[in-house]
Amino acid sequence: QVQLVESGGGLVQAGGSLRLSCAASGRTLSDYVVGWFRQAPGKEREFVGAFSWSSHFVYYEDSVKGRFTIYRDNAKNTVYLQMNSLIPEDTAVYYCAAGSTGIAIKIKSEYGYWGQGTQVTVSS
Repeated sequence: QVQLVESGGGLVQAGGSLRLSCAASGRTLSDYVVGWFRQAPGKEREFVGAFSWSSHFVYYEDSVKGRFTIYRDNAKNTVYLQMNSLIPEDTAVYYCAAGSTGIAIKIKSEYGYWGQGTQVTVSS
């Protein structure tokens, strides 16, 4: 099993940046696909992007492409979500999740492990 802990959320003005961290313990994240999701108040949890060590891919939803970057630090067993050019519509609780290699990365139920979430608020 793997345990995930997100951090790095906060309040930022539109146009600003934040970096979220997803730190893992228990197993190495290189064994998993790591996805980022977000959930705004009153809305469904939605896919943001995903990263896989073993399959060597990174994928972003259109709404964040060009603004968000997912990358890893092997030594720290951590995946990061760098968020630039933030807009108020990015306001949500952000979650990282881990799933087995080969899953349908946009499907929440495919991920077996979830962090507790971290709040991101973008003011206009």
